[in-house]
Amino acid sequence: PRGSGQWQPIAFDQLIKEITEGGNLFGEGEVQGLRALRDLQTPIDPQQPEFGPKVNQVGLMASTDEGRLAFVDRFIKQSYGSLNTVGHGAYCGGAYRSGSGAMFGDMKKMPHAKPDLENVEFCIFIGTAPGNAGNPFKRQGTLIAKARSGNSKFSYVVVDPVLTNADSLAAGDRSRWVPIKPGTDSALAMAMIRWIIEQERYDRNYLVQPNLKVAEAAGEASWSNAAQLVIVQPGHARDGRYLRGSDLGMVFSEEERYKDKDPFVVFDPLAKKPVVHTEAKGEAELFFDGELPVGQETLKLKSAMTLLRDEAFKHSLAEYSAACGIPLEVIEGLAREFTSHGKRAAVNAHGGMMSGSGFYNAYAVVMLNTLIGNLNRQGGTLVSGGSFKDVGEGPRYNLESFAGEVKPSGMPLGRNVPYEKTSEFKRKKADGKAYPAQAPWYPNAPALATEWLTSAINGYPYPLKALILWSCNPLYGVTGLRAQIEKDLVDPKKLPLIVAVDPFINETSAFADYIVPDSLMYESWGWAGAWGGVAVKMSTARWPVLEPKAQKLPDGQAIGMETFFLALAKAMQLPGFGPTGLTDSAGQPCPLERPEDWYLRGGANIAWQGKTPVPEASDEDILLSGVSRIRSQLEKTLKPEEWRKVAFMLARGGRYQNYKEMFGLKLPPPAGAIVPVAQEETPYPADWSTHRFTKPMMLYNENVGTTKSSVTGKRFSGSPTWQEPAFADGTKVRTKYPAAQWPLQLISYKSPLQNSYSIGARRLRGIHPDNPVALHPDDAAHLGLHSGDQVYLETPGGRAKATVMLRHGVQRGVVAVEHGFGHREHGARAHRIGDKMQPHEAAIGAGINLNDLGLSDLTRNGRNVFLDPVAGTAVRQGLPARLVRA
Repeated sequence: PRGSGQWQPIAFDQLIKEITEGGNLFGEGEVQGLRALRDLQTPIDPQQPEFGPKVNQVGLMASTDEGRLAFVDRFIKQSYGSLNTVGHGAYCGGAYRSGSGAMFGDMKKMPHAKPDLENVEFCIFIGTAPGNAGNPFKRQGTLIAKARSGNSKFSYVVVDPVLTNADSLAAGDRSRWVPIKPGTDSALAMAMIRWIIEQERYDRNYLVQPNLKVAEAAGEASWSNAAQLVIVQPGHARDGRYLRGSDLGMVFSEEERYKDKDPFVVFDPLAKKPVVHTEAKGEAELFFDGELPVGQETLKLKSAMTLLRDEAFKHSLAEYSAACGIPLEVIEGLAREFTSHGKRAAVNAHGGMMSGSGFYNAYAVVMLNTLIGNLNRQGGTLVSGGSFKDVGEGPRYNLESFAGEVKPSGMPLGRNVPYEKTSEFKRKKADGKAYPAQAPWYPNAPALATEWLTSAINGYPYPLKALILWSCNPLYGVTGLRAQIEKDLVDPKKLPLIVAVDPFINETSAFADYIVPDSLMYESWGWAGAWGGVAVKMSTARWPVLEPKAQKLPDGQAIGMETFFLALAKAMQLPGFGPTGLTDSAGQPCPLERPEDWYLRGGANIAWQGKTPVPEASDEDILLSGVSRIRSQLEKTLKPEEWRKVAFMLARGGRYQNYKEMFGLKLPPPAGAIVPVAQEETPYPADWSTHRFTKPMMLYNENVGTTKSSVTGKRFSGSPTWQEPAFADGTKVRTKYPAAQWPLQLISYKSPLQNSYSIGARRLRGIHPDNPVALHPDDAAHLGLHSGDQVYLETPGGRAKATVMLRHGVQRGVVAVEHGFGHREHGARAHRIGDKMQPHEAAIGAGINLNDLGLSDLTRNGRNVFLDPVAGTAVRQGLPARLVRA
């Protein structure tokens, strides 16, 4: 039975046959296999055809892109044909990424920037602790340590409900800790924004530029939409929309009108009239607020900057201070210091934004960077320099398209599309009441793992028939999920087929029908890029430096994710795999039958990008790096002129643009660090990043500002704003769970030593074996508690026994739980495979997992978890809680 910990080993061929063909697999009734479920024509629901074909009832949940995700996408999307794949972002740092996406104008890909920690003079970390958390936390920690010891101008502040080792006595005067109430980051940010506007400390020269060309001429490396005009006329069909060129009489086709080609409008203070932003030659009016004749009507208009000012001025500085718990003089001091360094200041955030108002918290925080115009500037914030593309129609091989490729269609399980496009909306609207929808929809979010499993169990918008889990653990990671669906997962009638591909038996894969062993990092292939803040182009190379410990197939391949999907593709005769699965640049067929067929040919694409390919590896390179272990695979898979070039990159861990070329170049060098760049290719100022983000920063996001909540029917704010954490119907959390009954707020924080899987390492457990809950001594005194006391930590969503640890480094009214503990699996529980008992240690299960105590949203129906209403991201910061002596 599912979840029983009792398993039976089977042959790989039997695995493939049963998953492909289905049948009465476990004596529990018929289960459809993947072959039958690959129905690309029949709609899931003929009455709601927008859901797409039945193949969408097969879903794949993954973790993160560590260099192998493109292979998974090729199988599940392009070859098998389902649109339902999802990663872990919605329960990791998704709220920050969505808020950043609103600023960068793309809430699906969610671009983001990170501080240039090597040159910044003042940095504020909100919701992330360098060295403990964030992306990438190891690099951040290293650069912070170097900066505070070697840069005399550098200082930083960590704003966090709990004091981590990001601030310490060793840092001296370089660092400060500012405690804050959980989930109130936008109260702080909006207070700073109000002060900056009142004191005129924003970068006016940056904000008044109407387009990129004029901005560059004015010395700015990026630009914003601060001066663009928005229609603010209640009842108008385009209320909340930007004024466009077509509104001023420019002619466009119906397909082009109000789309990308239709330019925005600013007010020219010299000409005293509105002009399209693309034709503006100089500064635009920054704080426009008035009426203008437009066509046959007079419209009330405000600039994006005016709308931001309106939101910031909704509350006084004293009200913001009371909301976030930070003294007024500290808020003003932060704003003053932040605006005292020109472009060489930055705000950084990440996973700490995961609260009930996380989207607006993040949007408000990143707005601070925009107000000083620090994007693309040395000492400011930098986007990623990008990567050398392995997958695509590359210079050597086509790893993108293929004959018979499927174009998935339909609506995703996570409902991250407009509710207004559904048959449900049309039906309800015809009946006179379009809102509320049965459950929230999130049109401004990417794929949402937070909604997947509850949606599948609820059957809304539709149920899943098969679920593949690839190296992910949503039951451990999604706050509140386990309590909602644990009983449903054991019932195959609720979700008929679950297959896990994972090196571990974790909290989620423990409920699978089949577990396929996957490789660990040092056993696998992969090409990966860098996060924001690394502003040079690079691709890291991973190859199996260790022989995988998984069992081998007859042809010598180790069982793993790639061999599993290759075998499924062969069994179902899917396109894009097999002896002619790939093609080279001349269109000649190549095999895709082994993992190296994919990854080494992707490496060849990387090696040949640019004007000149990389050099060839020498025999000494190959010997000293250990690449000699896979030399035979290189020679067998690649063409004679290719294999030594790929070996060159494998021997060096990837391909990297020269780090010194981060700033001042007009174009990225054609061949990474290999080919020197001519001096004449440096026309940009020396402090402009080479790889710039050149689209406008959005002080007002039209897509968000014109989206209605599918539950309340009310529009969201298109500007950053301070809003108390609330449920889907707008009910404030503290209204539902008052402080009189739930006096504390529960938060998570990251450990410098443990993460969600390292608990299996005995040496680390010897240093850090448990996670006592941290409490301020004042709160402990009120409750009569001392360090070491046993308590029950309770929330409206659950209860766990814990040990109290008193810490002055915790905000009053907060109970803090370190992430990475409280495992029920990963070796904490005994599993029997056939007649053999798996190794297990009770110590792996030490401590508590905050996510087991997460809330459901009582304003919603069915299985659900408490999510941010805009971004659909998990809420694990600021949960109402209390401690009861055990």
